[in-house]
Amino acid sequence: MSVFIIRRLLQSGVVVVIMSFIVFSGVFLIGDPVEILVSDDADQEEREEMIKSMGLDKPFLVQYGIFISKALKGNLGESFVFNEPALLLILDRMPATMELAVVSLMIAIVFGIPLGVWAGLKPESWASKSIMTGSILGFSLPTFWVGIMMILLFAVMLGWLPSTGRGDVQVILGMPISIFSWDGFSHVLMPAVNLALFKLSMVIRLARAGTREVMHQDYIKFAKAKGLQESRIILVHVLKNILIPVVTVLGLEFGGLVAFSVVTETVFAWPGMGKLLIDSIGLLDRPIIVAYLMIIVFLFVFINLVVDILYSILDPRVRLQAVSYTHLRAHETLR
Repeated sequence: MSVFIIRRLLQSGVVVVIMSFIVFSGVFLIGDPVEILVSDDADQEEREEMIKSMGLDKPFLVQYGIFISKALKGNLGESFVFNEPALLLILDRMPATMELAVVSLMIAIVFGIPLGVWAGLKPESWASKSIMTGSILGFSLPTFWVGIMMILLFAVMLGWLPSTGRGDVQVILGMPISIFSWDGFSHVLMPAVNLALFKLSMVIRLARAGTREVMHQDYIKFAKAKGLQESRIILVHVLKNILIPVVTVLGLEFGGLVAFSVVTETVFAWPGMGKLLIDSIGLLDRPIIVAYLMIIVFLFVFINLVVDILYSILDPRVRLQAVSYTHLRAHETLR
């Protein structure tokens, strides 16, 4: 198990280094922030001073080297607009985005797995067909359009839920959280449902496909022949086996929820990292853009590592294959 984890850690480190270069290169090539930040009546000397103060007068590789040296110390640069550390600005918005992503993931799990299992157990029923039709709509409808329609229906026409903002926030263990008050929960409900629709549809289809496959296995037939209750068969034997692909996909998709919540946060004016990113792109605030993308990269790498470890726990064959491969390569090297 330790060999498996060490290999994954090394691979993760290489991915982070490569992605840091790609991210920094991509942002470096996009636009000139000086043209936006400097005033129209500024002379050439003032422009040069601003360029020098932001470190944009140095060659690309020098700028990248400075970025890496600061990043190793936990400094991802200072915002050109706010004159504050970019990392602190993003971390200040992160709790709102993480809260939205976690609530969305919980919605996808709580509703997606039972609906998918039900659709897999009774594939020919009208309920199963209705569930699958709904999952197709969840895949197909654009997120921004669904968000606007939800605001129009539940906020404007019915007046049940607030349309924008985060609501009352309570500080719990140093983290600002809004879901533990009715005002906060009512604010997070619509954006969370909007963000969860695609993932909910994916979980439903994964759970249904896994259930239909597992129900034809010999151990399920043997369990039925022993006279076990159907509820025990489903909860113990079916769920345990379909959770492996579901855990893998959900782990990766959680990173997607955080990274791609930009549209939802913009539609509902949710004060998270995505809203900050959109504002920073408009101002070409490079340090915030780079810091945001690097945090997302690190989050994806970390989630992949956790998912790999969880996968190896659920299915020991994964780590055994990894260890066997390592021993084989070592044997070939000695020969």
